Amino acid sequence: MPSFLSKSFLRLPPKSLLFPMYTVAAAKSRLRGVVFDMDGTLTVPVIDFAAMYKAVLGDVEYKRIKAENPSGIDILHHIESWTPEKQQEAYKIIADFEKEGLDRLQIMPGAAELCGFLDAKKIRRGLITRNVKDAVDLFHQRFGMMFSPALSREFRPYKPNPAPLLHICSTWDVQPNEVMMVGDSLKDDVACGKNAGALTCLLDEKGRYGSQDFANLDLTPDFKVSSLIEVHSLLKSNFDLTP
Repeated sequence: MPSFLSKSFLRLPPKSLLFPMYTVAAAKSRLRGVVFDMDGTLTVPVIDFAAMYKAVLGDVEYKRIKAENPSGIDILHHIESWTPEKQQEAYKIIADFEKEGLDRLQIMPGAAELCGFLDAKKIRRGLITRNVKDAVDLFHQRFGMMFSPALSREFRPYKPNPAPLLHICSTWDVQPNEVMMVGDSLKDDVACGKNAGALTCLLDEKGRYGSQDFANLDLTPDFKVSSLIEVHSLLKSNFDLTP
C-alpha cells in the first residue's frame, strides 16, 4: 500500500481528496480536539478478550463466529439479539472479566505526556469506550487525567456507531473534521471516526494491521502509529496547534 514516513509514524494515504496529503507549502489544518479510546489505547491491554468471548459464547460458537469475522468479534452487538435472561448472564461474565482488568489497570506509556502536551496547546480531550462508567471513573481517579466528555457503553449507541463522537463534537461546538479519533481497534475506533467524518489515528503497537485488513473492512486510518509517544510528533508535524 502506498505510504510515506514522517519521522517515526506512518501517514496512510486516503482513498479520496477529503484528507489530501500535506506538502511543505500547504496550510496545516486546525486541530481542536482529540478523542481517545480507553482500553488498549490510554491503558495497557490487560483483558483476555479471547477467553472472555469463549466464556460468553462457548468454544464451538466462538470458533464459528471468529471464522466468520476474522477482523474481530463484536460481542456487545452479538448478544443484543439474545433473550433478556441470556443477555444478563453474558453481561455478568463480561463484567467479571472487566473487573479483573480494573485490578491490573496500567497507564499506557506516553499517555500522560501526550495529555500534558494537548493541555498546553488548549486542545480538548475526550474519551469513548465500550467499557462501563465505573471503569472510566476509576481511570480518572487513579491516574488523575480527566477527559470530558467521557462516554462509556451506557451511552447508546456505542462505537463503531458515530453517535458518541458526534455527541462530543456537538458538546465542544466543533466540526468533526477538526477532531481526531485515536484508538487501537480498526473496526471500532477507526470506523467510529470515519463514520463521523473525523480524522483517525490507529494505535497498532504490535503491527497487527496491514493493507489487507484495511481492504477487508474498507477502512483506512489517516494515520497509523506504534505508540502514543509518536502521536506527539504526528500532531506537531501535520496540524495547526495554535491555541
